[in-house]
Amino acid sequence: MKINLKSKKIKNGKLSLFIEFYKGHHIDKNGVNKYDREFEYLKLYPLENPNTSEERRKNKEIYELADKILAIRQAEFYQGKFKLKNDKKGQITFMDYYEKLKEDRFEAKANYGNWDAAQKHIERYCPPHKQLKDIDTEFVKGFKRYLNTKAKTKSGTPLSQNSKYTYFNKFKAALREAYTENYLEENVLRSVKGFEQGESTREYLTYSELQAMTQAECKYPILKSAFIFSCLTGLRWSDIDKMKWSEVRDEATGTRIIFRQKKTDGLEYLYVSKQSRKLLGKRANESDRVFRGLKYGAVYNTEILRWCMKAGITKHITFHSARHTNAVLLLENGADIYTVSKRLGHKEIRTTEIYTKIIDEKMKEAANLIPELDLDIK
Repeated sequence: MKINLKSKKIKNGKLSLFIEFYKGHHIDKNGVNKYDREFEYLKLYPLENPNTSEERRKNKEIYELADKILAIRQAEFYQGKFKLKNDKKGQITFMDYYEKLKEDRFEAKANYGNWDAAQKHIERYCPPHKQLKDIDTEFVKGFKRYLNTKAKTKSGTPLSQNSKYTYFNKFKAALREAYTENYLEENVLRSVKGFEQGESTREYLTYSELQAMTQAECKYPILKSAFIFSCLTGLRWSDIDKMKWSEVRDEATGTRIIFRQKKTDGLEYLYVSKQSRKLLGKRANESDRVFRGLKYGAVYNTEILRWCMKAGITKHITFHSARHTNAVLLLENGADIYTVSKRLGHKEIRTTEIYTKIIDEKMKEAANLIPELDLDIK
């Protein structure tokens, strides 16, 4: 850091004195060398060319005052007390700053969905005009309390432990970045502990339960076809909902779905079975949706539960349970975890490992299925 007294010409033959804080330079994304500098304008205006003794005397007093201010700033910096900050930075609202970070994630295809979901809760808690400079530790603790006691899902139920964990993490990530970029003078997260991540409960259908679902009546045939298709392929609702016939490739060796995952933006090549292909029906125009008429909403979620009850199933099954069902059935029938991970489009194998725990639990249960023998062991 270099701290120097500088001047620039202004009107009426005067100079404006200011202190330059030079922090070095960097190369921007366009390859241009940029200097990292901040300025403190002293509101001191000596004459550029003093003519009289009185003008020279006044100039001397002005420069002596400027030198004293410079010495103070240098001393503050060397003693570790001086914090450079741009007052205008702190005046940006937290919601505007969060929105910017969220859109950066959209451009980078990085976890945008979670940032967007967290924003809806932050907006309910944070006043729209709350500026970054006004954020303190109590504000952070307040949002944690809000998630823990007041926040609700779309259906009006309290947030799950994992949702609280995820949303608070995005909130903290935004504040951490604000501190790193000098929008915040202090780290307001230092004394605030986050939520513990909960153990995920993954409801799924057994093979016999899935068979019962295929035989039971569902009010919406398109929902029935899409749900069973998800059970057989592991595709998410978002990818099934947007699937077009141009993504379905009927080839001599079988049928493949070539699509870009909505959640991760990864390009996937997924082989599907003959029975899965039958669920798609007759081929239509390339630009048409495969599951035309499929809609997201509470009506379909409720119908899945009714459909389950007609099949004699009392589990809390959602559309996403179909994806879990596919993973469990594949593992039960001999597929290795790497293959299952690739089919589900997981970026990390540890995401898939949760399903092996389900299989392990079922194996433990199976160990006690054989009735006890009347053993005569000595």
